[in-house]
Amino acid sequence: MRKFLKIAGVIVALYAVASGVLLAAMYQPPDKFGAFMAKMPKPFMYVLPFPPLWKMARAGQLRAGDMAPDFSLETVDKKSRVELASFRGQKPVVLVFGSYT
Repeated sequence: MRKFLKIAGVIVALYAVASGVLLAAMYQPPDKFGAFMAKMPKPFMYVLPFPPLWKMARAGQLRAGDMAPDFSLETVDKKSRVELASFRGQKPVVLVFGSYT
């Protein structure tokens, strides 16, 4: 019985450490997180609590009704920059993040 408890304790400890490492990786910028995930064996995705950790790491600080943080982006033609704050109080702005390819 003691041997079983030791083995179970080691398994639980390894699971906690692996989950902690995954959570720490999720807090990294997307390029670093992507490089980390590219090396992660697929079975770990089924064993580790990926969805709850992802929700925790990427929750952010904004809540419904909060003002969006300002940011600046280069235009497609690369000739100028657009700031979100320049539209504040003028008209609604819709941001679409995604790929159309």
